[in-house]
Amino acid sequence: MLYLHNIFNNHYFVILVCICFSIFLGFIIFILSYCFANQVPDSEKISAYECGFEPFEDARNKFDVRFYIVAILFIIFDIEVVYLFPWSICLPQIGFYGFWAMIVFLIILTLGFLYEVIKKALDWQ
Repeated sequence: MLYLHNIFNNHYFVILVCICFSIFLGFIIFILSYCFANQVPDSEKISAYECGFEPFEDARNKFDVRFYIVAILFIIFDIEVVYLFPWSICLPQIGFYGFWAMIVFLIILTLGFLYEVIKKALDWQ
């Protein structure tokens, strides 16, 4: 009996229950939407694009690499923001060393961004 008490008080058990509940709720919502949704497709909805336009070119054309560069830059600076939020919350606990470690991190990212601007990686011409 004590073993079951330890399992239910474990923090990971709470996470497992939340994951199981979200999976169960997702299946219920999917089944209900399938049962109650209108299942009659019209010609506009099953066309090539929902906007009604036919494709202008072949989908296998070469894609401009600048789109990938912008996407990678977005991911890099998005990760920077992910690091800034917890850092700003725990700044009183990490003290002087934590502050300057983040300043060095921000300087490195700023230098990388300036390098991209100097190399004109973001110019679309």
